[in-house]
Amino acid sequence: MTDPGPSRAADPGAVLVLGEALVDLVPADGDTGVRAAQPGGGPANVAVGLARLGGRPSFVGGFGDDAFGARVASWLSGAGVDLSLSRRSSLPTALAVADPGDHGNTYRFHLGDTATFELPDRAAEAGRFGAVYAGGLAAVVAPAADAVAATARAAAATGLLVVDPNVREDRTLDPVASLGRLRELCSLARVVKASDEDLARLWPDASPEASCRALAAEGRLVVMTRGPKGATAYVHDAPAVSVPAVPVRVVNTIGAGDAFMAGMLTWLGAEAGWDPALSAGRTQAMLEYAAATAASVCARAGTEPTAPPGV
Repeated sequence: MTDPGPSRAADPGAVLVLGEALVDLVPADGDTGVRAAQPGGGPANVAVGLARLGGRPSFVGGFGDDAFGARVASWLSGAGVDLSLSRRSSLPTALAVADPGDHGNTYRFHLGDTATFELPDRAAEAGRFGAVYAGGLAAVVAPAADAVAATARAAAATGLLVVDPNVREDRTLDPVASLGRLRELCSLARVVKASDEDLARLWPDASPEASCRALAAEGRLVVMTRGPKGATAYVHDAPAVSVPAVPVRVVNTIGAGDAFMAGMLTWLGAEAGWDPALSAGRTQAMLEYAAATAASVCARAGTEPTAPPGV
């Protein structure tokens, strides 16, 4: 994980994933009093999901020289994620303490002075990928936020920028600055995937549906996820397209949204050649594939999806 030499040839089938790879402390075997460490971070989950679905993701992140950093890096590379654009640091790895509840997961973070947010600026590399994904904590936590913004701006100018804002709230985060950075990313993107809760936090004066319509009116493909209520896609001057969640016996919801995102990206690359201008029928097919990918995570422990049929 060192700085590469001259930029390599373009690989339109590959995805550049920007963001955090950290350690989630989650309840062990359903015991809320005991925590187990597992690799995580929304963007890292997306990168591993892409690899498990047959894609070629490259991850831009920061890795500590502690045992947690080694474990997270091994998890990513073992799944088939390219880490050559990432960076090593002598700082420790960030931690996220998960508290699953009836209405989703809440987190408390240990982020400051960690290797996780020592992201390199890869703006010069953005043009050689079919798509660039950004969002999450690295988009708002210094010093990573500036590198994510620079690389995202380059991606928006040269190709397909896909954003999942994945809004996080924590006492260490400046809510005004954080939401401003995430709104900028959404404004740059051609594809936005966000939960209804994300949208309510980003634009509290509008309904989530109205915010989706406003984003789509500027030419974007916008997908809103609603947990067990399914997902809806919005495009300019066309009726919304909705699909239900795939029914499963829910074992785990951590990483389900990231798996949905990995499924969306996989479908867009394989079936649409990264062109987000989709017919209603193809939009439905994309949503169904992504929903099935998310369901594969909900049905068992862990965050790694399995590929549904169809791509």
